Amino acid sequence: MRRPILIGLGVVLLLAAIGFFGIAPGLVEAGMNRVVPAPLPQVTPATRVLHASLQIADMHADTLLWRRSLLDRSARGQVDLPRLEAGNVALQIFSSVTKTPRHRNYDANGADSDNITLLAIAQAQPPRTWGSLLQRSLWHAEKLARAAAGSGDRLRVIRTPDELDRLLADRMGGRKVVGGMLSIEGLQGLEGDLANLDRLHAAGFRMAGFAHFFDNDAAGSMHGLAKGGLTPFGRQVLRRMEALGMVADVAHASHRAVADILAVARRPVVASHSGVQATCKVNRNLTDDEIRGIARTGGVIGIGYWDGAICSTSPAATAAAIAHVRDLVGIDHVGLGSDFDGAVTTGFDASQLVVVTQALVDRGFSEADIAKVMGGNVLRVLRAGLEQG
Repeated sequence: MRRPILIGLGVVLLLAAIGFFGIAPGLVEAGMNRVVPAPLPQVTPATRVLHASLQIADMHADTLLWRRSLLDRSARGQVDLPRLEAGNVALQIFSSVTKTPRHRNYDANGADSDNITLLAIAQAQPPRTWGSLLQRSLWHAEKLARAAAGSGDRLRVIRTPDELDRLLADRMGGRKVVGGMLSIEGLQGLEGDLANLDRLHAAGFRMAGFAHFFDNDAAGSMHGLAKGGLTPFGRQVLRRMEALGMVADVAHASHRAVADILAVARRPVVASHSGVQATCKVNRNLTDDEIRGIARTGGVIGIGYWDGAICSTSPAATAAAIAHVRDLVGIDHVGLGSDFDGAVTTGFDASQLVVVTQALVDRGFSEADIAKVMGGNVLRVLRAGLEQG
């Protein structure tokens, strides 16, 4: 009698493990990274020709957080290599999300809870990632490097200005290749040690946001409790980033932290994935003064595609936010920052980026300005930001 009970218990535990490790992560992602078709513009043949000529760069996607192959087209999420190729993307920046609070919201979050630990365990990530935020970022770097190595040169990890130039030249010569660059979403992954920034740089990270959904020991978050400014540790990190050749990102940083970063930055600063309060009055979006401050550094604002950034999921709303930045500070300071795979709902995925090009055409942007918005501005700032010294 005891043996059948033990066998039954083993079967139950096995089924529970299969559900937790095999099924649950996919279900979680499917419910968080959704594509719900929005009103999309009718794409003309002329726009398709224009789109095919562009070097497109997107400053933010959270794809590395999830357990699926970058190399295979997925029914989940919004980004993978086949969809980047279909959308004619030249460079995709992949962020490393290391911690998010329970009941995450745009208004106020503490730092005393974490959703990612359970996700890391459920996705059967290496145990070293279960308790270390630094190791989670190093694991994300390994995932991107492994995908690139297995891609047959369809995906390259970009770390230097020369590698970026070679990527663009090869694409101009007809090579079908996409670049991937690494970014950090919040400096909590440094675990309070400046030396860890060098470890992350050595692993390939070339951009870093100072905060995510909660305040940390480097900077206040727009969504934190205190919403403080840049701390003395944060100032040390910024200086080291500029010396190493890492781009400073103010996305999610509090208004005080944004002001502090802009006041002391010596290199172009970006807002990798954002919106503007002038067209979408949400607290995580940039004020006109912040837009002007980023432009004064020579930086770029990446406009997103989700409701929290543009109060819509339509390409027309993205184009409206882009037009506001253009009219305020000039065409050289605006680009794309999708936040694809960042627990957002969008109206299209990476394979359909031609609808953004069409929305800009419909709004009267010139072909030269569209080329800047869709990638030229971001590529210029990245190339400058990757220079060491």
